[in-house]
Amino acid sequence: MSTESSVIVTKSSDGIIDIRLNRPDRLNALGVQMTNALLAAINNAVAGQARVIVVRGTGRGFCAGADLKERRDMDEAARVAHNRAINAAVNALDDAPMPTICAINGLAMGGGCEIALACDLRYIAEEAQIGLTEARIGAIPGAGGTQRLPRVIGATRALEMILTGEPITGKCAAEIGLVNAAVAADQLDAHVNRIAGVLASRSPSGAQTAKRVVYNGLEKSLADGLLLEGAALRDILASTDYAEGLAAFAERRAPRFGQIN
Repeated sequence: MSTESSVIVTKSSDGIIDIRLNRPDRLNALGVQMTNALLAAINNAVAGQARVIVVRGTGRGFCAGADLKERRDMDEAARVAHNRAINAAVNALDDAPMPTICAINGLAMGGGCEIALACDLRYIAEEAQIGLTEARIGAIPGAGGTQRLPRVIGATRALEMILTGEPITGKCAAEIGLVNAAVAADQLDAHVNRIAGVLASRSPSGAQTAKRVVYNGLEKSLADGLLLEGAALRDILASTDYAEGLAAFAERRAPRFGQIN
């Protein structure tokens, strides 16, 4: 385990990298130091070929967004630089080739919501609050929220959340498809750990290929997307992980996919 002043990184034996935001006294708000530490943690997890990346928060909040107390004392150039740094961290998470999971244990506002949106899978405590609240201070979402949220829940619902700046509960987030599931707060970590364990047991190359095909296919016509899938499948059928999967099935045992670094 390695510890930064505001981010804790843990790697499990099965290749799951756990990145924990750790400024509970500030509801894990994204100050400059934390933002830089988060970006470094994500980049290191990707470079280390993690099988799964999980992002969590310490304390009663997941992430309150940009640290507005820090930002209030910044000049315009520093504010722009801070926003770009948050963008870089969120985009690095979005660009990660392996599956990513966000465990939303509590308040997830502004940039906190945008971190969640950059993950492939999102699970939230039922009573947690999540939203893009920038309208309350005369701003707009600045780390991908205006683009990622409509792609997840549709333009009409996204605009309601963005224009009002009002957060919603975890239960509501699950109902509108913003998250995969809302669970009791005391069951969230166990639920996320189970999902992460399942993903880590699958073929790393297969998971990364599936993720790439799904996201790239969304930008194409159905016909072109099917061609993309077909080309990817040809590579899969020739892979060592597929050969291992067939052997494990025949031998009635669990497959041993890939290598954990």
